[in-house]
Amino acid sequence: MSLKERLLNLKPGDAKKQDPPKTTLPDVEIESRKDHYQELKSRIHRRLIEKLDLGNLENIEKSQLRNEIALILTDMISGENVPLNQIERERLIVDIQHETFGLGPLEPLMTDPDISDILVNNSRNIYVEKSGRLHKVDVAFRDDAHLMQIIDRIVSKVGRRIDESCPMVDARLPDGSRVNAIIPPLAIDGPALSIRRFGADPLRMKNILANGSLTESMAEVLKGAVKARLNMLISGGTGSGKTTLLNIISEYVPGDERIVTIEDSAELQLKQEHVVRLETRPPNIEGAGQITQRDLVRNALRMRPDRIILGEVRGGESLDMLQAMNTGHDGSVSTIHANSTRDALSRLETMVMMAGMDLPDRAIKEQIASAINIIVQLARLSDGTRKIIKVSEVTGMEGNVVVMQDIFLFEKKGINQDGDVIGEYKATGVRPRFAEKLRLAGIDLPVNIFEETRRA
Repeated sequence: MSLKERLLNLKPGDAKKQDPPKTTLPDVEIESRKDHYQELKSRIHRRLIEKLDLGNLENIEKSQLRNEIALILTDMISGENVPLNQIERERLIVDIQHETFGLGPLEPLMTDPDISDILVNNSRNIYVEKSGRLHKVDVAFRDDAHLMQIIDRIVSKVGRRIDESCPMVDARLPDGSRVNAIIPPLAIDGPALSIRRFGADPLRMKNILANGSLTESMAEVLKGAVKARLNMLISGGTGSGKTTLLNIISEYVPGDERIVTIEDSAELQLKQEHVVRLETRPPNIEGAGQITQRDLVRNALRMRPDRIILGEVRGGESLDMLQAMNTGHDGSVSTIHANSTRDALSRLETMVMMAGMDLPDRAIKEQIASAINIIVQLARLSDGTRKIIKVSEVTGMEGNVVVMQDIFLFEKKGINQDGDVIGEYKATGVRPRFAEKLRLAGIDLPVNIFEETRRA
């Protein structure tokens, strides 16, 4: 039996049979032709799914499967008796394969390495981000039901669901890209989908150095801080590059240490072998079975971790994280949404209160001052570039205030006629207290690395 006969579950000789020809599409305007194209694609895709023996798909190598599906689709298109040239036929075959194995109309966007975000406002209104700028693309779904099919395909693969009882969901793609979907009745104009892409080859320190996101001096200090097991908080707004930086600096964690990562939706791509990845679980349809980040932090403490990496601190788990940092789990790292390093501390205080422990304000601040060593502030500037705009050290308490000192800064000078941000990095001239910890850990930084210097 041939591979085609196995795929279609045919008896020998049946593969030669063709479906009756369909009527030819009329020669109409471009928009009408688009609608006819979508209708034709939907019809052939539906017939393909009906004919495929899905039980055999998993037993066939992926590239071979695509080639055979292409041959089957070629026969089906010929049976449609539709006037298509070779380019249109090839495009139709590729589009149907995307519908069958991928994310439909979004699949070509997912293969573009320059696209960092895909934003589906509704079935006909799709934007992408390239180099920090948003652009509308000539890509569309057939209708809202088509978009819902793709959303269902994404969330079902990671064991999550989306429906009227649970109309929003966070998920991830196999390549680690972050996905958020929200549907009616919460999304008024139809299902909306946001994909934050992470490349197959994650960025490394040399990449963000080349992009001008930080200086070599800042990079050396961050490397040393990770190796010396300093506790770090990475702060910034949405899309500023917090998770990317967390991935990059985690590369410097020694390979013989046990790392436990905790995330709402698994995104981190750590290179070490000794890593345990934990992910939260939403409640089921009865509203039971939810596992929160706080539950996972508590469980992680029983797993003998050397370091705990919390993808993002956003609630009561902040108290458990601070206590872990203060009780032998040095070198832990987390991200937080905040507009400045001072705001990051304020938000952390607020989130500790969300733990419901009714702790005195000073006790919370003492926990923070004792646990956090470094706060790194990132920002996405108006020209789309992402930069580390401040590296600050938490030095302790003075009275009832957590005291910080800035080590490195990015000073914005203005914007040129092309819209690019003009600025320079500088060291403040302050030698941080953690410099001695780095020296004791065997990390020798250049003597003048903290001296006040300016660099465009």
